[in-house]
Amino acid sequence: MSGWQPLPDDLPAEVRHFVEQLRLLKDRTGLSLVALGARTAYSKSSWHRYLNAGQPPPRQAVVALCRIAGADPERIGVRWELAVQAWPRPVTVPERAAGGDEYRDEYRDEYRDDPTLPWWDTPPVKGDRGPGGRLLRYALVLLFLMLLMTVAGAVVLG
Repeated sequence: MSGWQPLPDDLPAEVRHFVEQLRLLKDRTGLSLVALGARTAYSKSSWHRYLNAGQPPPRQAVVALCRIAGADPERIGVRWELAVQAWPRPVTVPERAAGGDEYRDEYRDEYRDDPTLPWWDTPPVKGDRGPGGRLLRYALVLLFLMLLMTVAGAVVLG
């Protein structure tokens, strides 16, 4: 993997393997980080963090990369799950307690996947009438009310 900065030595094997697979997928696309960011819902700096093991990528970022690279997202999804479980947790950062000078440690022990999906990757919802269903109903109700007010105004003035 030429051109990539070396991964930290203390990285768990699951994370190292997963990030190496991500790098191979990214290389397969032939895209720069800027172009990859433009083709997905994730920025250039986010991809930089994901591909250098600075932060675990959201599952949907991995799915988007697989889609662009023509890879099977199921296969890498299993590796993603193993890597996220083994990913090193951030060092605790003291936060100022509300209304006081004392500090307390906030430790987020679990990784929360980013549920953000680009509109083109959002799976269809069963029974969904499409994005304009509710808006169309509101428009029709508003049109009916305007018609009703016009008729009422004509009756009162006529």
